[in-house]
Amino acid sequence: MNLNDEFFINMLGHVAAICTSLSFIPQAIRIIMTKDTKSISRNSYILLNLGIICWLIYGIQKKELPIIFANSITIIFTLIILFYKIKNKD
Repeated sequence: MNLNDEFFINMLGHVAAICTSLSFIPQAIRIIMTKDTKSISRNSYILLNLGIICWLIYGIQKKELPIIFANSITIIFTLIILFYKIKNKD
C-alpha cells in the first residue's frame, strides 16, 4: 500500500470522518438519557459548533466529501449536546 495512493488517501479521509463524527454519539445519548450537562462547557460547545460550521462551509467550497460528510454528521450531535446544555441552564 502506497501512502501517496489517491484511493488510500480518500479512504483515510472517510475513516477519519466516520470516527470523528461517531465520537459524539455516546455523549449525546448520555445527555439525552440523564439530562446531566453539568460537566459540559457551554462556551466550548458554542466554539466547537462555530468551527464545525466553518469546516462544513470550507468542505463545500473545496468539494471535499470527507470534510462535508464528517461535519454534516458531527454538527447534528454537537448541536444536540449544546441544546441540552442551554436548556438545562447548569
